[in-house]
Amino acid sequence: MTVLIPVDSDNRDECIIASIEENKSWAFITLEEGKISNIDFVNRREDIIEWIDAVVVINDQEYVWPFMDEGIIALVAPTQKSIDEIVEAFLFKDLHDFSI
Repeated sequence: MTVLIPVDSDNRDECIIASIEENKSWAFITLEEGKISNIDFVNRREDIIEWIDAVVVINDQEYVWPFMDEGIIALVAPTQKSIDEIVEAFLFKDLHDFSI
């Protein structure tokens, strides 16, 4: 399972979720057996060649149609900020579905 999150830096321990328009990097997270197995930071989403299962955005005002057109699930992290908080909420299905 892979998750993509727009973040404000490429520092794993300090970055927080950012809007798609203002993000400095993308955190591409690979999950295996309910745990983070790898995190890659990329400057451009287009540089990711692996399949993306879900994208998590900061609010439901984000422009996620390009992701949805590719069959990627769009979720909203209403209160979660860090990668660990977002992944935990993702695993426990506490993120909100994107309002269509």
